[in-house]
Amino acid sequence: MMSNYRDIIKAPIITEKSADLAQNHNTYTFSVDVNANKTQIKQAIEKIFNVKVLNVNTVNVKPKTRRVGRYEGKTNRVKKAIVKLDEGSSIELN
Repeated sequence: MMSNYRDIIKAPIITEKSADLAQNHNTYTFSVDVNANKTQIKQAIEKIFNVKVLNVNTVNVKPKTRRVGRYEGKTNRVKKAIVKLDEGSSIELN
């Protein structure tokens, strides 16, 4: 079990696509801890933002290979959570 809800939710993901989802479908996207499960993500969002979560979808983003000169490495792996809120609930992301 994660020690703190803020350890689970790292940051909101703000892109054109996520802004459209938030505006039209009351769905928000967050970068979350790779070991967090959907239940933990739901509890964390409800506690931190004081909203009602309907469902949580997760996406594991695999690391990509990147080069800088002759050195090659990988980007960090990321887990995204796409969270659908109950009608009447909203999160203010600035």
